[in-house]
Amino acid sequence: MSVLLPSRRTRRVGLSLLAVGSVVLTSALIGLGSDLAAASSHREAPLIAGDPPVDNTDVYAFVSPDKPDTVTLVANWYPFEEPNGGPNFYPWATDAHYDINIDSDGDAKPDLTYRWTFKTDDRRGKSTFLYDNGPVTSLDDPNLLFRQSYTLDVIDKYGRSKNLVRSGKTAPSNTGPASMPNYGALRDQAVTNLPGGGKSFAGQADDSFFLDLRVFDLLYGGNLSEVGQDTLRGYNVNTIALQVPKSALTLNGNATRNPVIGVWSDTERQSLSIKTPGRDTQAGPYVQVSRLGNPLVNEVVVPAGLKDRFNGLTPDQDHNVPELVDRVTSPEVPKLIQAIYGLPAPATPRNDLAEIFLTGITTKAGGPIKADLNSQLNNADVNARKFTPSEMLRLNTAVPVAANPNRLGVLAGDLQGFPNGRRLTDDVVDIEVQALEGAAQTGVIVPALAAGDKVNANDVPFGNAFPYVALPHNSAVNAGGGGGAVGGGATSGGAAAGPATGTPFPVKPALGGLAAAVLLGSGVWLLRRRPGTAVE
Repeated sequence: MSVLLPSRRTRRVGLSLLAVGSVVLTSALIGLGSDLAAASSHREAPLIAGDPPVDNTDVYAFVSPDKPDTVTLVANWYPFEEPNGGPNFYPWATDAHYDINIDSDGDAKPDLTYRWTFKTDDRRGKSTFLYDNGPVTSLDDPNLLFRQSYTLDVIDKYGRSKNLVRSGKTAPSNTGPASMPNYGALRDQAVTNLPGGGKSFAGQADDSFFLDLRVFDLLYGGNLSEVGQDTLRGYNVNTIALQVPKSALTLNGNATRNPVIGVWSDTERQSLSIKTPGRDTQAGPYVQVSRLGNPLVNEVVVPAGLKDRFNGLTPDQDHNVPELVDRVTSPEVPKLIQAIYGLPAPATPRNDLAEIFLTGITTKAGGPIKADLNSQLNNADVNARKFTPSEMLRLNTAVPVAANPNRLGVLAGDLQGFPNGRRLTDDVVDIEVQALEGAAQTGVIVPALAAGDKVNANDVPFGNAFPYVALPHNSAVNAGGGGGAVGGGATSGGAAAGPATGTPFPVKPALGGLAAAVLLGSGVWLLRRRPGTAVE
């Protein structure tokens, strides 16, 4: 029998507010430095690496491009799903809570938690090992022998729960083109309308994250020779997507006065696992085992000895862990780049990174970036005395949808992109490396690292309608060119959107005409505005 100790995250009723005065924001941020929650976190910590069904991999938050009065939230779990991984493929855990949390008032506690819980209907019994025993043309097809459904509830900050979906159908794992000749149709059937407007989806999808993960081999081989390979090409994940009106997420339901929200996902497991021969029974209270906000933080910011602990922390606890104090204001990656590539690390403390990741970009925290973009402190109705710097993905829902999205986001003057939320097409690896190397301080990208990891877009295009993620691959990753998509395309809900190639980093040190455009502050400094007003 294995036992996990329950965390405070399992009880929301009676949670006391942690008041942090705005006058101590700077010192508080330093305490939060290494507590950045892990996004893009594939197998990022020892314990969660052994429990892939509940391992968060990525979180995305963006204003819906085709419905700009709504916000879309996407969270992925179960990393490195090889398409041919039968016979059980990749079910959602039925003893877990899959959560997407919203903090609109800046106290680092969820004002809303959207919670998905799953149930399994396994019809195989003792008659077959097959996931499906014939072509599956609908989610109700008798040939589909393994099915899952979910309940979706929304929980407010007082612990009050409201049911939104009672028996939502999930899209199954893609077992191959013979079994599922039109997976796009199955995915469309798994989109459920929500009361009051909005949509929910749960099912398998292409892994939306694109990057070369050979950062772990002495930072791309020690000489940038190991770049250009999309590590996640051909792999799938389990995806939850939610689309709701802005007013459902913003403070006091007012997206004009209070446009900024904070977003993170987490997973809670039941704390007792009672194992008997041929059976594993789950019981006990739920405990948080995984957490995710901004990209790549638990993977490459938090040291190995703190990774498991970090996955159990809630954002309001971040600044109380002294061992994590220096992991943002004195990050490891620039030191490694200096040791391996000879590029001097920016001077510490890195208050620019603290502002980007811990408070959001705002003039009200006393940080070096003189702009108001995506901090809850910019919301007109926020009580600054209760604001708690913490790691989460922050989105200003008032920034309009970009007509021509740039993969480098705010770094290239595209204010709708990362770190203002995160779109599926944002190249967060190249953005974060430049930020870590001081682009926010100097106003220009670091020439020697301008080429980035040379993976500038996803291997298949994203869709142009909810849930936007690409369809799951159905051929083996080791087939040569990566996994293939179903039906000649990887999109659903309309014509395929083009690949988000954007403008690649120049390879040569000379920055040319891009130099003025890639300043992190070049777009951000334009955002200065009066308190309580939305970004135009």
